[in-house]
Amino acid sequence: MNWRMMWATTVRVLQQLRSDPRSIALILVVPSVLLAVVYWLYQNETLPPGVPRTFDRVGLMMLAIFPFVVMFLVTSITMLRERTSGTLERLLTTPIHKGDLLFGYALAFSLMAALQSVVATAVAYWVFGMSILGNAGWVVLVAVVNSVLGVALGLLCSAFATTEFQAVQFMPVVVIPQILLCGLFVARDQMNNVLEAISNVLPLTYSVDALQEIAKNSQATSSMATDLVVVAGFVVAVLLLASLTLRRRTA
Repeated sequence: MNWRMMWATTVRVLQQLRSDPRSIALILVVPSVLLAVVYWLYQNETLPPGVPRTFDRVGLMMLAIFPFVVMFLVTSITMLRERTSGTLERLLTTPIHKGDLLFGYALAFSLMAALQSVVATAVAYWVFGMSILGNAGWVVLVAVVNSVLGVALGLLCSAFATTEFQAVQFMPVVVIPQILLCGLFVARDQMNNVLEAISNVLPLTYSVDALQEIAKNSQATSSMATDLVVVAGFVVAVLLLASLTLRRRTA
């Protein structure tokens, strides 16, 4: 891997994003707006003293899910535009390796994902007063890793789409099942055996598990660390697979 070429790709993608206010708004503003909607849903609930707010539990999970969804959409559509416009084909005629190109894209979007996660977490804590036992820094870390997971899956899925509409159609296949089966709506040990088995091999499940560990513990736990390693392993594996499926031209 040529780090210089990878960094050049990263800089180019970031410059393109800077000239696209709508994408910046989608990345930095939309997750916080959606988090505000979740907060307002539970704003008027009445709880006995000492009982944690529903927002503290649900809002924490949304800090992983919203960035994951947004980065999947932005990455898959942006990468598809690069291919259909001919930019990707021209780049691949240069000495740059496919891995340098793909990991450059991944790094650029991961930097935006990190900024997105910091903004959303700051809004959750300082605007809506989210309160959990764990440290906010761990929450940010999980949110960042989950955002990068969305980036990696977006890059992979873009290889199998020929139009932006097709890229969006991967949402019900790749994103929504993970949201339904990650343990947010129903505890995984209460699912039937088939759904629980599927849940056990979905990366979003481990992100949610890590956040649940953070919510219950003031210190980092081995279980939380294991969950993060699993998600990071998924990210690397998906990026490597995406580099193998990267095509010069859209049919």
